[in-house]
Amino acid sequence: MIRALWTGATGMEAQQRNIDVIANNLANVNTTSFKKSQALFQDLLYQKIKSAGSAINQEVDTPVGIEVGHGVTNVSTRRIFTQGEILNTDQPLDVAISGSGFFQVDQGGGAIGFTRDGAFTLNADGEIVTQDGFRLLPNITVPPGSKEIHVGRDGTVTAKDVDGNQTQVGQIETTLFPNPAGLSAEGGNVYRETLASGAGINGVPGADGLGELISGKLEVSNVKAVEEIVRLIEAQRAYEMNSKSIQASDEMLRATNDLKR
Repeated sequence: MIRALWTGATGMEAQQRNIDVIANNLANVNTTSFKKSQALFQDLLYQKIKSAGSAINQEVDTPVGIEVGHGVTNVSTRRIFTQGEILNTDQPLDVAISGSGFFQVDQGGGAIGFTRDGAFTLNADGEIVTQDGFRLLPNITVPPGSKEIHVGRDGTVTAKDVDGNQTQVGQIETTLFPNPAGLSAEGGNVYRETLASGAGINGVPGADGLGELISGKLEVSNVKAVEEIVRLIEAQRAYEMNSKSIQASDEMLRATNDLKR
């Protein structure tokens, strides 16, 4: 009964973490390029009261043992990088990645971030930057007085001057990771490379497994609100069932204590 109290507590703690992850997904249902997360669980160690296959006598072995588990733990929160829907914005510097890959951004101090949020703009120096002011890498500067900017599917950036002459001003590169789920989320729609993600491989969009770029559009969150609500209800019910197991164990302990009276 004492073990059941602690086992039920691990279940409640795990489901609380699950609800935290689901709540974050729902909070970011409208966040540009947001990728949902999923809480994954594993069972804890087992107490082996009787091992399967142990000998009953010289001729007979136990076909099934007795093992009692000690609950559950949250082993990871896996980020799911499925493609989000593409939203039309008609803004020339809004760029969506159709397929795999990340934009590189300079966060200052030598820190390099990676994002799928292509809501770019120009700073005072004409450089293409994110909404937080991080410069896109490789650095691209649009000449002053440019009347029209276009981003091609392969990342080529062209600009028209006042006379209508079109000039290529830069090349957007994207980065592919062996294990994008291993990236570290830093907030602000930015990720950082880790040992688990593997080293990023830079390339031209549309080549070597990298997705193409679509100008004038943005990738929206891949969170499906209905699915998250269903998962939220399941987590809530699982939390309640674990609390019931603690309540049942408590009542059994109370009954045991009352035997002496």
